Amino acid sequence: MSIRPIDVARTDGRPLWVEAVATPAGVEAWWDEPRPHEGGRRCVVRRLPDGTRTDVLPPGYNARNRVIEYGGRSWRPLPGGGLVFTNWSDQRLYRLDGGSPPVPITPEGPSRYADLYLPPGRDEVWAVRETDDVRDLVAVPLDGGPVRVIVKAHHFLINPRISPEGQKIAWIGWDHPNMPWDGTDLCVAPLRADGTAGEHRVVAGGPRESVTQAEWRDEDSLYAATDPTGWWNIHLIPVDGSPGHNLTPMELEFGDAAWKPGLTYFAVAEDGRLAVVYGTGDGRRLGVLDPDTGELREIGGAATHWSATVSVAGGRVAAVQATPYTPMEVALVGLDGGGHEIVSAGKALPDRDLLPTPEAVTIEGVHAHLYPPSGVRGPGPYVIFVHGGPTTHLPMVLDLEIAYFTSRGIGVAVVNYGGSTGYGRAYRERLRHQWGVVDVNDCAKVARGLVELGRADAAKLAVRGGSAGGWTTVAALVHSDVFAGGVAHYAITDPESWAAETHDFESRYLDGLVGPLPETRQRYIERSPLLNAARASGPCLMLHGLEDAIVDVAQAERFTAELDKHGKEWALLTFPGEQHGWRREETIVAALEAELAFYGLIFGMETPEVPLLKLKGRA
Repeated sequence: MSIRPIDVARTDGRPLWVEAVATPAGVEAWWDEPRPHEGGRRCVVRRLPDGTRTDVLPPGYNARNRVIEYGGRSWRPLPGGGLVFTNWSDQRLYRLDGGSPPVPITPEGPSRYADLYLPPGRDEVWAVRETDDVRDLVAVPLDGGPVRVIVKAHHFLINPRISPEGQKIAWIGWDHPNMPWDGTDLCVAPLRADGTAGEHRVVAGGPRESVTQAEWRDEDSLYAATDPTGWWNIHLIPVDGSPGHNLTPMELEFGDAAWKPGLTYFAVAEDGRLAVVYGTGDGRRLGVLDPDTGELREIGGAATHWSATVSVAGGRVAAVQATPYTPMEVALVGLDGGGHEIVSAGKALPDRDLLPTPEAVTIEGVHAHLYPPSGVRGPGPYVIFVHGGPTTHLPMVLDLEIAYFTSRGIGVAVVNYGGSTGYGRAYRERLRHQWGVVDVNDCAKVARGLVELGRADAAKLAVRGGSAGGWTTVAALVHSDVFAGGVAHYAITDPESWAAETHDFESRYLDGLVGPLPETRQRYIERSPLLNAARASGPCLMLHGLEDAIVDVAQAERFTAELDKHGKEWALLTFPGEQHGWRREETIVAALEAELAFYGLIFGMETPEVPLLKLKGRA
């Protein structure tokens, strides 16, 4: 018995942007969730104190946006059960009240909106507005009046917050060539009577310090997740410029890379305590921090991982939890640890016997999670899973995509290679100027280590990943001799052309990952999988969405053309309507079936349950 592709598709994705709302009847929980069976839209869901769940967003609307192409916080609940949200099809802001249809409150045009925030006492929503490559913090009246620019400052801005007395505004900003995990500025400015910001002061952060979230404590200070010690800890930051105080001085992460504007790693409760998500790349816990005493108490129960979305109201914390055997689910937890309940709808899961038991290991200093193959004794086939980013990580939680393969006798090793978050700045900066070297070597180290441990067959090793993980996949194929083949989802295959073609947010990312152009162009040439395709150690399956604005499908087309020129085996599958990542049920199923068929070809395994895959260049 094995896990079916449709099982994976119907549990794919995770809830985002949770919010706890206190009402006279109790605490409500709001979140949005993916709907692969509805064309991949994200639907906002409300769970009442009596346990009733309702879809707030009507069919035909999709709470997503394209700010920095990855999108950010896309909705907020309004008093009385209404909603303000961004809609995918036109990127406009909408207001929804009661049973009435949603009404647009921003004009038609090229602007996109994200990181939505409702400032107390104001009948407006604040947001990051992106028009072409210009970003401002703006206020949008909830009745649809003229949009007001609040802040023009950095090239990138996130985290707008008004002070408790309404006299100041705080935000986080940064400029090229930095990425938000390199260095950001926490800014504070007076809020003028006309609702615009005055001259700002930088109160924390800098070129080599990353502030990833900030919330007001009182009119004179903020809490901020920032990393002057090399770890994202919670600091108390005075707004007068005097030194901040680290409230959590430990080698644990209380923040992470800001890939999506609006991520929250902590929330301030009514009684002044902080609900916090913290831990390492192996797992994150849910806790309560008393900022006056420094006491940190875990309240997450049996859950082994909590996502970077947390909210608190009415003495209860809303957050997203998971374990190695349960998917990402929305939970409500009492601030004092009581009343832990799952509030999102349960998903149909395979039998527990079909799920692998993961193991955290460190091989030659590289962090990895091993998912053993079912029914295999002795060395067996293994696939190295490479996460995207590359500045992110994969936690040790249930992933039916992994279980799909392990249930068929193919082991999986998730590698959080040098450059990954969750293990401190020094570990993630191992990748600085070494992309295509450290990530490739770390994946090869883990693969060889599995062989030495007697767990993997040296002739049956593959590598796979998406986006930056797809880059590492094709780079490993051409720069190592370890892998019999690779599967690259929406992969970067040539760094120099990608830097010229990609979107604004990541257009200078390679300055830190490889080096600035044109000074270090030789590195780009030497590391380019495209320019070294003749050295591929095995076949490559490439999968790409035709609407991908982050990595154009031309990256895959050019690479497969080079493989073909040099007599290498390959296949390329493209998916209309998909962007950077799979959201539609039919795409998820097709991609999984093709990947399994590919492993069957390179490992010599029978895969009669999936359609045949034809490799170009194979007799």
